[in-house]
Amino acid sequence: EARQVESGGGLVQSGGSLRLSCATSGFTFSNYDMTWVRQAPGKGPEWVSSITRFGDTTYYADFVKGRFIISRDNAKNTLFLEMNSLQPEDTAVYYCDRRLGTNWYGSSQYWGPGTQVTVSP
Repeated sequence: EARQVESGGGLVQSGGSLRLSCATSGFTFSNYDMTWVRQAPGKGPEWVSSITRFGDTTYYADFVKGRFIISRDNAKNTLFLEMNSLQPEDTAVYYCDRRLGTNWYGSSQYWGPGTQVTVSP
């Protein structure tokens, strides 16, 4: 069974940094483009960033471009998101997912437990 477990979230002040990890299992990680998605309370999901299977191409939402860096370690089946210059509006639960079709991510039922990022003013 495919599984993703996110970690690395926490409480940080504005301007701070966090490094999120997504440990995967149950599928051949290197065969899939991967994505970070976030969801704030009362809000719908927001696509954050994606990376192609070998890490040679990355994509970022406008609201994180220049601040976040997505990366992956295929040998460790792990996806990362380096988050810098964090702002309160970045507060959300962050999830990872694999790309199965034309969309960068799928249904939330496959996202894993997520990791909470809270940024104080």
